[in-house]
Amino acid sequence: MSIAVSQQISLFLSQIESRRFNEANIRVLESFLASNDFKSLDGVARALKQFMRKESLCIIQEIAGKSTEHKLLIVDFLVRVFALIGDTESCLALRYEALLMREQKATSDQGLLVSYSEWLTFAEHSLENGFCSIAKKACEKALLCFEMNIVIDPGKDDFVIEKIKKLKDIAVISASSRSVQAQAAEYFKKKTILQTSQESYISVEAKSSGSTLFRNGIKRRHRRQLDEHRHLEQNEEASGDVPNICAGMILLRSITILEVTNLIKRSIALSIWLVQSLPQMITLI
Repeated sequence: MSIAVSQQISLFLSQIESRRFNEANIRVLESFLASNDFKSLDGVARALKQFMRKESLCIIQEIAGKSTEHKLLIVDFLVRVFALIGDTESCLALRYEALLMREQKATSDQGLLVSYSEWLTFAEHSLENGFCSIAKKACEKALLCFEMNIVIDPGKDDFVIEKIKKLKDIAVISASSRSVQAQAAEYFKKKTILQTSQESYISVEAKSSGSTLFRNGIKRRHRRQLDEHRHLEQNEEASGDVPNICAGMILLRSITILEVTNLIKRSIALSIWLVQSLPQMITLI
């Protein structure tokens, strides 16, 4: 962004913050909005809209106690600013506010009287931008002008009234259509969410069942392998008993023979000792 454009934007913002609502500030706004530097910066344009929306709310609150004429001058300035920066919604909202203020004040000041053409134009602009309910109210205000004989050319009453009624019908149908579309969109949105949640639930259930079957299969396999292993160990233990018994019997037999041999040896030794000791025993006697 060039320095000149940056300075112009800063000047405009400072003027708004200082509550200076004059033609000079409008010209500053028009100047930097027309520059190529500003057009290429979407972020700056969005920031400007946000700034003006915030400031306009503060301004409306600040002028609440002012005269209707003063309010209308400031609201008209804000309407022009929002129209220039492309904020259609804020522009229409303030235009509607200005028309209502004029309507209320018109009882004491006929110069502020709102004509049917002003209401009709506002209704058309509102309908074009999708504000159907506001367009319907504006049409009703326009028709009320004829009931109160607030007309410029009585010869065109029937034609204009028919035009306003048709516009009102279109606004009503459009509002109903939008309402139906909104309800249908909400219904299908809820239906989609419900179907998605149900599918997710079924998917989780199926996945859980498959996992359970898999785990149960693994458990059965492990149990079968464990049973086979235990059976094999029992067979090995049973087949191993015979050698153990035989070995025990051989060991017992070996121990018995050894004891008998030792006993015989002791008996022979005792017999020899008795034979050798017998003459000495006789002499002593």
